[in-house]
Amino acid sequence: MYAVIASGGKQYKIEAGDILRLEKIEGETGDAVSFGSILMLSDGEDVKIGQPNLDGVVVQGHIVEQGKSKKIIVFKYKRRKRYRRKQGHRQQFTAVKIDSIDV
Repeated sequence: MYAVIASGGKQYKIEAGDILRLEKIEGETGDAVSFGSILMLSDGEDVKIGQPNLDGVVVQGHIVEQGKSKKIIVFKYKRRKRYRRKQGHRQQFTAVKIDSIDV
């Protein structure tokens, strides 16, 4: 059984036991998390597609880690104009372990 959920403006295909890195979600490590915006559900035979979300389907999980991703460098440059801007960025994330998909 798998589902497609929407979180942080992105869509993720999940199964029970998966660990995913989502955009930052408020909460401490070990807190329970439930996702209500389920876009699609498949149990191997039947496929249910929401219009836009499915009703009566909830994905349960818990927070494994709160952290920051690797640093990326944002560098802007215009030749012959002495224009250079260097900036770094580290995106915050939340690692969530999926416990169950309840129908």
